[in-house]
Amino acid sequence: MTTAQTPPPGPSAPLAAVLHDGHGIAEPVLKAFVERLQARGVRVRGLLQDSAVDTLPGAEAGSACQRHMELVDVQNGQRYLISQALGKGSQACCLDAAGVAAASVVLRRALHEQPELIVANRFGKIEIEGSGLRQEIAAAAAAGIPLLTAVDQRFLPEWQAFCGGLAVQLPPEVQALEQWWQQQARPDVHAQAQACGPEAA
Repeated sequence: MTTAQTPPPGPSAPLAAVLHDGHGIAEPVLKAFVERLQARGVRVRGLLQDSAVDTLPGAEAGSACQRHMELVDVQNGQRYLISQALGKGSQACCLDAAGVAAASVVLRRALHEQPELIVANRFGKIEIEGSGLRQEIAAAAAAGIPLLTAVDQRFLPEWQAFCGGLAVQLPPEVQALEQWWQQQARPDVHAQAQACGPEAA
């Protein structure tokens, strides 16, 4: 006896993730794609990550993470610091969950504005644990608003469980994102999106 399986989502799925295998791979692709759409007058809202090469002020040599990380509002350029200086020898992640929580207001505002596209910088460890931008990503999917994010290959199983297998997976290439975006103009896509709301209930 065979068990019926849900077919993989097609390229028109309104929830999409750029898969990558390390820091600094997805960010420039997302940034270039968002800038391309904005130049065409597309209403894009959300957050992109900017990880500076300089050391986080206050970070001590030998700590696990010294990168200066910020989330940037793609509409107005407002920046939210999401990294924190850790003590010498610390092996903990320097991501500041409070900073991410502060930045999440950008996505909540976007949900109210109903833009053509919402971008969330990533679905990562804190989203898997139930915080970060998890609820905002779920709400956008439930509302049928096309949403684009980035997912590390390590977290692919958790991402698929979160979205119920209803998200399309894209390589970190601007052209691949462009092809996905062109599908969003189809009139039937937004009708499909109503069933793509993970954790919407």
